[in-house]
Amino acid sequence: MNEMKVSAVPMTGVVQHSTKAQNPQPGAGEDVSQEQTVGAVAKRGEDEINNLKEMLQQAKEKAEERRDSLKLKQNSAQYGDAAMMAYARLARARNQGQVNAAASYAQRQIVRFQSALRSDSENAERIKAAIRQLQKAVGRAGKKKRELQKEDIIKARQRKAKLEKQKRKSASLQQELTRRKSMRLIRESGYLRETEIDNRLQAQMAATRMELRAQSQALAEQFGPSMEQVSQEYAAQAGMVEVAPAGGVDIQA
Repeated sequence: MNEMKVSAVPMTGVVQHSTKAQNPQPGAGEDVSQEQTVGAVAKRGEDEINNLKEMLQQAKEKAEERRDSLKLKQNSAQYGDAAMMAYARLARARNQGQVNAAASYAQRQIVRFQSALRSDSENAERIKAAIRQLQKAVGRAGKKKRELQKEDIIKARQRKAKLEKQKRKSASLQQELTRRKSMRLIRESGYLRETEIDNRLQAQMAATRMELRAQSQALAEQFGPSMEQVSQEYAAQAGMVEVAPAGGVDIQA
């Protein structure tokens, strides 16, 4: 029987080829894919940062609006309320002592508001309007004192006429006293209405000024400094503009 001999075939090339097939080396395609992934992550992170900045800005604007609103309600409203209180006290006064107390209250508020002018510049116009109303209240308190004095004189004359049984004179004096009181009450109610109307008007004007101020700030933040300011700053830096002592501007050739 013939023996069959099988020669061994070298397997080195086959094994190497299989190994290369199983473990491919990284190529250009993988590098591009990794770069795209990193770029996408960076883009997403940048978007999140921008969203966060926008949220913080919105929260800041809302906080400022709320703070300004509270400041307007607390500081601005109290100025008009003080004038209303002064006139209410003056209207309730039934004798000269109560009138003096109402006038003293108005004078104290004037001093307080004059001091507030230095610390609350945003409500300066509202404070000045309240001071004007309070100064009127002090002047009208003096007028009411004189009116009460005349009414007291009429009351004394009427009592004397009653004692002397001068009925016609007593009735005439009573009519005069009633007329004076009625006219005084009408004037005092008119003072209250005048102060209330002025208070509402000043509140509307204060709200309008605050809105215009906010719009101006928003425009300034959006567009930056004006072209005139930019040109002046540029000229000053270039040494072309010299500020005069009187506040004028000299342009040298």
